[in-house]
Amino acid sequence: MADKSLAAVLERPGKVTLREFPVPDIGPDEGLLKVEMVGICSTDVKIYQGKVTTYPLPLIMGHETVGSIAKIGQNAAQKWGVHEGDRVVLEASTSCGACEACLTGNYRFCKNPLGYGLKTSCEVPPHLWGAYSQYMYIAPGSVVFPIGETVPLKAAALIAGVIANGVQWVCFLGGVRVGDTVLIQGMGVQGVSAIVAAREAGAKQVMISGLSADRERFELASRLGADHVIDVDEVDLVGRIAELTDSRGVDVVLDVTGSAVSFGWALEAVRKQGTVVEAGLIGGDAQVPVILDRFVQKEIRVQGARSKGYQATVAAVSIAESGRYPLEEMVTAEHSLSDCEHALRMAAGEGDGRPLKVVLEPW
Repeated sequence: MADKSLAAVLERPGKVTLREFPVPDIGPDEGLLKVEMVGICSTDVKIYQGKVTTYPLPLIMGHETVGSIAKIGQNAAQKWGVHEGDRVVLEASTSCGACEACLTGNYRFCKNPLGYGLKTSCEVPPHLWGAYSQYMYIAPGSVVFPIGETVPLKAAALIAGVIANGVQWVCFLGGVRVGDTVLIQGMGVQGVSAIVAAREAGAKQVMISGLSADRERFELASRLGADHVIDVDEVDLVGRIAELTDSRGVDVVLDVTGSAVSFGWALEAVRKQGTVVEAGLIGGDAQVPVILDRFVQKEIRVQGARSKGYQATVAAVSIAESGRYPLEEMVTAEHSLSDCEHALRMAAGEGDGRPLKVVLEPW
């Protein structure tokens, strides 16, 4: 194994450089991951663009990762149930194990967070805190999930990010049950993957809305399980939902658009006493005009959604291992570490094409 790891480092907004870091020695409670593939998250893009400034620079980004265990300490191997050579995915957050959030199982809100690709600068030893790198350090307190070798690599790279998020937002926060009707607003990779979560929960009818610019994604949405794909540039969304539900409205709306207009539509499309799960960030201190009386008149429950927890990732692993869905088809662009800046710009929608999901392959 090499004694150095090549990594793409965000030095400042808009500036990524390739740097080498020493591969660290691994103690009994630690591990080292050989990164096979890492997804570019929308948060990564916003950090690169300088739109989000709350993360420490310089930074090795990358938290939607899959790889194999290159080194593992004896205690860590026993704790995580893995051995060298095993393929795994990891949660982006680590657990301090002592704060209220960690003690109640909500380690993603840890008061003393370390973590991968976002929370810890590469200036902090042992430096390899992100998956835009050939190797990534696995710290004590990490949450590690072994996965089957039969899972396609592209599908595996989606497990601990978008697929687990979909399960958390649709099933655990939205409470979708067998026989429910579901509307997903937004045809980015998160919206498209949420179709799978709704199907796994037993939804009777799954609808997803997008723009005319998303048309190349319509077929994939249908193959993943959407019953109806609605182009909001061509069709009145609220009127179409009324047609499809006999004017009842849907049981659950998941909005991942980041659009103020879409949130207003969600309040109109959901049934009386239904649930709206809002997972789309608009940005900054933007205010959303809504008809407040809708909350009262329809007794709507609105649930914010940030990320996912342990149970959602366990479910996502199971979904990927089942092979029931062509999850790997959501990955539509692959780049090397040396092409990281171009990949980030592509993920931001710059240039030709609108890739659904961009990934990096460090090797």
